[in-house]
Amino acid sequence: MDNLPNTWEDWVSNFTEWQDRVGFNRDWMGDFDLSIQFDWDRAGDVIEFGDYKGRPKWERSLQVPHQSMRDALVSMITVQGDTEFASVEQQRHLLASAPTDYDRYAAARIMAEEQRHGWQMAYILMTYFGQQGRREAQKLLERNAQDGDRLLGAFNRPMPHWLDFFCYTMFVDRDGKFQLGMLSTSAFKPLAASMGPMLKEESFHLGTGSNGLRRVIKAGIVPLDMLQRYFNKWVSTAHDLFGVDASSSAHWSYVWGVKGRWDERKKLEAGIEVDKEVLNEEARGHYHTEIVGEVGKLNGYLPEGSKKLVVPHENFYREIGPFRKQRYTTEGEAFTGTDEEWKAYLHVTLPTAQDEEDLKEFFKQEWVANKPLSARQIASGIGAKA
Repeated sequence: MDNLPNTWEDWVSNFTEWQDRVGFNRDWMGDFDLSIQFDWDRAGDVIEFGDYKGRPKWERSLQVPHQSMRDALVSMITVQGDTEFASVEQQRHLLASAPTDYDRYAAARIMAEEQRHGWQMAYILMTYFGQQGRREAQKLLERNAQDGDRLLGAFNRPMPHWLDFFCYTMFVDRDGKFQLGMLSTSAFKPLAASMGPMLKEESFHLGTGSNGLRRVIKAGIVPLDMLQRYFNKWVSTAHDLFGVDASSSAHWSYVWGVKGRWDERKKLEAGIEVDKEVLNEEARGHYHTEIVGEVGKLNGYLPEGSKKLVVPHENFYREIGPFRKQRYTTEGEAFTGTDEEWKAYLHVTLPTAQDEEDLKEFFKQEWVANKPLSARQIASGIGAKA
């Protein structure tokens, strides 16, 4: 794909080539509509925070006051689009091994919606940001998670099986919900207006994760200590996705009004002052509180007397920020043992090669409680030909 797309139609043609290259059969999408969707009313007309608060929201890129702000917007839109296409590349192969017809439908629908979200971001880049946007929209189709060159590390990680998928949609997609929410009040109106429809679709992704894990628990095949290790793996990955705690880019994004806090409007109404130095840490804290509550709900399905599933501390097994490569337990306590003792600790807290082998045997059984497809889901044709 060496030719820069000059029109939206050019980009769509390149997109179909990307689908073919990564092995996504368009028949799997059934009647799903890949379309551009804006909720202009929800976006609002007035900039809601930052130095430009009270002024009209920007509807064209040339209205954005400075090039550095336009560059920040292009970067945010590009990263968001990159994660959407990367998820399809990570998950596409799972359709062939879906534990039930419902799960095949759910995964195919999620991948269809992720492609629509990527379309949305590419459309904004192509429509509003000139040659710079066209170049970045094209790169969305050139990077590949299967080659390990997507922008965020979590979106290059292999996802070999469905237990990973359920944990991913429960924990990593929930990070996506927070990122979309923080962009929903952006001063750049086309970006803010894109978030409402995307958030509605994202809720199905989160529900797929929590529903899948609940059904895993009900089936009683996967040992709970193993399930806990996969929680630890994907929660620590999701914690990293919020970025470094004291982020200058998050600071300036707020000052410029292009990315707000989680629940920005509620916080403004409540008069909650912003601390621009710890915006990522604040968002991560909200996320952590939410997943603690979600895992608490899962614990309600455990057999009586079982050890409760837990969410590991934010400091555990971090790859970025001040706790990067630091040794903390899942409870958040500093680990003071030797190198060998640390390796032994990780062996019991993160998935092992033996876990992966054991799962192959579990997957031969009814390891996920069945969930029937609704008549509407069947009629959609989504995932039916996978």
